Amino acid sequence: MSSSTDRVPLVQVRDLLHVGEPLPFRILDTHERLLLNAGQVLLDERQLDGLHERGAWAERPLVEAARQAQAAAAKKSQAAAALSVFDRWERLMHHFDQVARALQRREAQGTALTAFFTVLQALVDRDPDVALFECMRQEERRFALYPFRHAVRVAALALLTGRQLGWTPQRCTSLGCAALTMNLSMLDLQATMAAQDTPPTRKQLEQIRAHPEASVAMLQGVGVEDETWLATVLGHHEQLGGAGYPKGHEPTPEARVLRAADVYMAKISAREKRPAMTPQMATRQLFQQSAGDELAMAMIRTVGVHPPGSLVRLHSGEVGVVIRRATSGPHPLVATLSDKNGKPVGETHRRDSSQAGFAIEGAAENAAAFPRIPPERVYGLMAG
Repeated sequence: MSSSTDRVPLVQVRDLLHVGEPLPFRILDTHERLLLNAGQVLLDERQLDGLHERGAWAERPLVEAARQAQAAAAKKSQAAAALSVFDRWERLMHHFDQVARALQRREAQGTALTAFFTVLQALVDRDPDVALFECMRQEERRFALYPFRHAVRVAALALLTGRQLGWTPQRCTSLGCAALTMNLSMLDLQATMAAQDTPPTRKQLEQIRAHPEASVAMLQGVGVEDETWLATVLGHHEQLGGAGYPKGHEPTPEARVLRAADVYMAKISAREKRPAMTPQMATRQLFQQSAGDELAMAMIRTVGVHPPGSLVRLHSGEVGVVIRRATSGPHPLVATLSDKNGKPVGETHRRDSSQAGFAIEGAAENAAAFPRIPPERVYGLMAG
């Protein structure tokens, strides 16, 4: 027989018992006969009252274990609720590393990638300007992470561009999934070349030219059958007029958008052998090289001349970072990072660049003075 101290009357554990949910421990009667086993479901409150009337009880060690599990779950829930939108972006970047590696090893199916894209899309929907800020503010210098961060950023930019073009949700999903997997077959090579201060070797060039077809083969191997997704990956290095690779064919519209997003994000990403280009310069080059291309123009309209995350110099003398695209016109909202002499300060003010005194005069020349910009500083605390 168990001692009375080992018995916990049901009245003391009512908070752990819920109608319609599995029991966290077994319930016994006064003679230690089993009434309900752990995992059985309580049908209604009347059943619970009946158990109480029969003097039912639970074993103290199991009750204590259930309370510990409940406390751990509550703590985890609170931590998840406390995540900011910026925390979620950071976690998303790291999570894609796991998803991509699992696909490479054939330990996951293509559905894992579409599930990941759904999460990414929801985060973009949460705040598109923050999404662009996360894409443009490329402050991470660990080149081993470059392939994964690049893929997520290109996917976000391609998604927003597809929407700018009025494409259907399914078409945007195919485009976004293609962006995430366009370099699936050469992730390690991407990381190596980002950290490499010498030109690519002949072997590396061969792998680069082969990667569209190799990536498509890997995707087919994990069950991807979406023809638009596969064709976009295959053609994302093709160019109008047949100048690209691997086939020298005319690219589809999706492949053209992906190529533009890929090139744009690569230009604003630092490498060991070269610094990052400013978003303003990358936008200018895209405009010059793609004049008359409606797809490229859609991307320019998506990011704006001064996209969120880009550093600018104001007429007031202040240096700031763009945080919101203009709802209409070319004048975004800017958060200041310096005083009127361009000297970095801790205080931040929001400036409407449509006002003459705070008009944007150009990209900031002294970007190196602002190597790290915590998004919480310029956006405030934003719950995820």
